[in-house]
Amino acid sequence: MPTETRRIGLSLGADICWPLCFEAMIKRLQLDIPWDGASVGVEVERLSIEPFDLKQDCRYDLVVDRLTHWYHHSREWIKKSVLMDDLYVFNNPWSVQSMEKHTSYSAMMKLGLPIPETWLVPPKEYDPKDDLQPTLERYARLFDLGQVGEKLGYPMFMKPYDGGGWVGVSMIENESALRAAYEQSGKHVMHLQRAVENWDRFVRCVGVGPQLRIVRYDPSAALHDRYTMDTGFVNDAESEHLRKITHVINAFFGWDFNSCECLHSGGVWHPIDFANPCPDSQVTSLHFHFPWLIGAKLSWAIYCAVTRRKMRQNLDWGPFFEIGRSDRSFEEKLDAYAELADERLEKAQFEEFCWNHLGHLGEELWEFFGTDEAKAAVRAKVEALFPAHEHEEFTEIFFDRIQTWRKSVKS
Repeated sequence: MPTETRRIGLSLGADICWPLCFEAMIKRLQLDIPWDGASVGVEVERLSIEPFDLKQDCRYDLVVDRLTHWYHHSREWIKKSVLMDDLYVFNNPWSVQSMEKHTSYSAMMKLGLPIPETWLVPPKEYDPKDDLQPTLERYARLFDLGQVGEKLGYPMFMKPYDGGGWVGVSMIENESALRAAYEQSGKHVMHLQRAVENWDRFVRCVGVGPQLRIVRYDPSAALHDRYTMDTGFVNDAESEHLRKITHVINAFFGWDFNSCECLHSGGVWHPIDFANPCPDSQVTSLHFHFPWLIGAKLSWAIYCAVTRRKMRQNLDWGPFFEIGRSDRSFEEKLDAYAELADERLEKAQFEEFCWNHLGHLGEELWEFFGTDEAKAAVRAKVEALFPAHEHEEFTEIFFDRIQTWRKSVKS
């Protein structure tokens, strides 16, 4: 029997499928890991929402957070627990709270990543405030939106500077479309971003700790088909390049779990959307890729909990910017950024830990995702999203795609 127990807490909102699978896998693994002279087991619990004393103890070694980007009470409990109880959480709540897409674009532009040209425009409307009118009269400059569009160039995208999930995103082909979209933007502060033209591949790179999954993404497809099951769409060199970009972004912002979208055009991978520190984790979107995500979350959470990995006290951007100021080529800079990211993500230590202690994870995942229990988790999510007459159809669709994954890892 384990002599010590590490507790993983799940901070959840509407999530259904992945927590069921995560919990089932923890039970299946029956972990008993020798670490620092002890035999360490792992338990998992779901966090509740209730009043708390700022001085009360935290019972968890690690929390996987899927809620606090929008639910403030849970966010403040997590922040208190990081500060007072040395809790490890992914993702860093201060970074999630403050690092919107605008910050991520600015920082990665400074590091030299090929981000499309982007402008920020004042909102069309404002919340009423006592000092609003004098502020606008004194300092707001009239501008010609058409001239901004002409400088940036068409086609472009208008999207909220802090938004997610494709909310408020418009493709703009000309000045009249730009003006119409701006009229509809309301109180949102909007980016205008030059479109990457003549692209041939759109990928979403999902990073969990030092792990990576590159998925060919089809934004024009129905939601349940956007994560394609394509293979062989990047070569080894491209895969490593995308790994470096994704892990550099994640390590820079202190995100253990994040996704990075890139478009390939003219031999260049352009990161276009990479402030996604609560990325899609549902089987109804990921299907074929869902078992990989469960395994990646499990291995990183177990590693961090068992080793009691410490949260970084600050993001410490200085070393990245020092590399960026050098006269090296971009590829040389990216190599140096990635070396720093690998160090911060403890890539070598994590891989050694998995080799020594989680060698059975892959086989357990393969077996679990062939069970009725796994299929029930798929059905539970389908029933939450789809109308009753589609429950059977889509449960079979998603579970069949998971079986395709099982065949692929055994081939």
